[in-house]
Amino acid sequence: MATIAVENYLKHALLLAERSPDGLVPMGKIATALDVVPGTATTMVKALADSGLVLHEPRRGLRLTAAGHRVALNVLRKHRLVETFLVNVLKMDWSQVHAEAEQLEHAISDVVLGRLDALLGHPATDPHGDPIPSVEGTLSSAVYATLATCATEVSLRVVRVTDQSADFLTFAEAHGLRPGAVAHVAERNLTAGLVTLRRPRGKPFALSLAAAGKIGVAPAEAG
Repeated sequence: MATIAVENYLKHALLLAERSPDGLVPMGKIATALDVVPGTATTMVKALADSGLVLHEPRRGLRLTAAGHRVALNVLRKHRLVETFLVNVLKMDWSQVHAEAEQLEHAISDVVLGRLDALLGHPATDPHGDPIPSVEGTLSSAVYATLATCATEVSLRVVRVTDQSADFLTFAEAHGLRPGAVAHVAERNLTAGLVTLRRPRGKPFALSLAAAGKIGVAPAEAG
């Protein structure tokens, strides 16, 4: 059974690899994600490589092996299903569940996880719109436009919020930008760095391009 530290390294490696064209995760990024000094990260990555969970490329970074990828997906599946349970069943605020799920993902068994998945109706995404890995070990790789890059004057549906800090989620909640919400970009001013949004029955409001880039969207008719 993998330790909590091993599970954390593998999960963060998986998340970082999603943003890498070739799946290589630089050592500096894994150290930052785990909030450890580079030397500590290197020592752990070497241990993971010895266990066959990653491939370590000195001075470059790491790649998950098939075995490491399976472990990482299972931990991520637990994390996102727990977040969904905490929001949908326990009615916790979506800005507070990440830290709770970080703890519970290491304690929940696969048997309980299966029951939890069934109780929730086998959701495809968590409350933030992040895809939940399937029990078969697959993870959606769908790429969405954001409010910073999408077409203007087109009805859009919020599908994902990628910044899950409590402050940003509170901001998104206050502006009605949870997954499922419908809006359209009325104007995008690149010089001012602002995006003006309109929502049904709501007043127009502006947000920065940086914030807009954290809100994934799809055409509203996509369902």
